[in-house]
Amino acid sequence: MTTATAPPPAAGVWGSIWRGLTHSTSGFVGLCLVIGVLLFSFVGPLVVDTDNPTDVSLIWGPVNAEHWLGTNHEGKDTFVQLVLGGREPIWVGVLAAVITVAIAVVLGGIAGYVRGRVDHLLLQLTDITMTIPFIVLMLVVASFYRTASPMVVALIIGLVTWPHLMRSIRAQVLSLREREFVEAARLQDLGTARILFVEVMPNMAGYVFVNFIIAITNAIYAVVGMYLLGLLPSTADNWGLMIQQAWNNNAFLLPTAMPFLIAPMVMIMLFQIGLVTMTRSLEQALNPRLRDR
Repeated sequence: MTTATAPPPAAGVWGSIWRGLTHSTSGFVGLCLVIGVLLFSFVGPLVVDTDNPTDVSLIWGPVNAEHWLGTNHEGKDTFVQLVLGGREPIWVGVLAAVITVAIAVVLGGIAGYVRGRVDHLLLQLTDITMTIPFIVLMLVVASFYRTASPMVVALIIGLVTWPHLMRSIRAQVLSLREREFVEAARLQDLGTARILFVEVMPNMAGYVFVNFIIAITNAIYAVVGMYLLGLLPSTADNWGLMIQQAWNNNAFLLPTAMPFLIAPMVMIMLFQIGLVTMTRSLEQALNPRLRDR
């Protein structure tokens, strides 16, 4: 009697990811953009002089050799604020994506594999979560917590953005649970948890990784949008906060103030373009149907 065994999906996943990013021109460019923005945001503060005092005599100063992007409405150097403003939205975006993917993978895997009443209850929970209005929830949080930490913001975003991914993972598990290697694992009585998270989930590693990158982009857009709408407290330098301050101080009406408005938008766009092009290349590399075209 022979039993079917699962192919080693996880062993070649990271190799496929690397090949997808390096063998595709768009994927490689996207990887370079993402690495560049990460270095700018996390290594830049260690290199640049971050002492950025307020100087009312330099309000909306022009671009010059001392101030590469001019100064803002408080006379602070715009370039220094740009360097310091990337850590929080990127950190919140990654943390929110981790929470989103973790919840979706666990609940979606359990719902798709166990089925029955558990599946029904988890789908009901998904429907309830999808009805929560995100903007209204952030208004309530902002009214109660004037100094909401990045951790709290990431937790809220993660707790309300997992349902769509959960349904997708559930559908994937429903398909994989009927495969021969899963039936062989059941015959060996390996246990539900081991079959689900050791046998089934590694076959979805590429799909989960792609959706993790998508979740980062969505979370960063959410963070920047909330700062732009004034739903989050202005406690630290932040690209979204820079855009809000530029708008509130009519920077778009002053030519010398335009760098303060445009620079954070350009950084956000570069990072998001890098993530999106990486995602497209990864889908091409990890999806057999797309890879064969």
